[in-house]
Amino acid sequence: MDNLFWIFISSLLINNFVLTYFLGLCPFLGVSSSLETSFRLGMATTFVLIITALCAWILNTYLLIYAPYLRLVSFIVVIASTVQFIEMVIKKLSPVLFRALGIFLPLITTNCAILGLAIFATNRSYGLVEGLIYALGAGLGFTIAMVLLAGLREESELSDVPALIQGTAMNLIIAGILSMAFMGFAGLFSAV
Repeated sequence: MDNLFWIFISSLLINNFVLTYFLGLCPFLGVSSSLETSFRLGMATTFVLIITALCAWILNTYLLIYAPYLRLVSFIVVIASTVQFIEMVIKKLSPVLFRALGIFLPLITTNCAILGLAIFATNRSYGLVEGLIYALGAGLGFTIAMVLLAGLREESELSDVPALIQGTAMNLIIAGILSMAFMGFAGLFSAV
């Protein structure tokens, strides 16, 4: 149980996919202009990460032991299929969210954080439960990063920011500071 806790904390804070590994930056910088949209995309990404972890474990356990060279292609097919399913569900259940996410919803398919999760979990030889906990932590870490950036972006729009750094420059500065803050968790938890 202790190992599962550390896998979760590690993927949530210490090895945050966006702020430490710099995976999934496209939706991180593109969609994070609104708190609500950021949260919902984070939850959709978390769901895709969990399904991907489940499918990666099934593929590695039962199919890819005979053809490990098909691992990358298999992961890409699973991710693309899952995202297409989620896109159809969101379009049906919440057309407003579907329009708000726009092109960034299909970009979950090419989000390297999702492929990275499947590869990292495989390389670390995680079992089913460990892989699911890893995916949950990674997804919630992705959501936290998105919501933090969205909140700070909304706040910076209301602040008196010099014209030189308004817009993209300010967003990148905020993202860099968030990244440094999250990298501090590595030092904090290594001392424990």
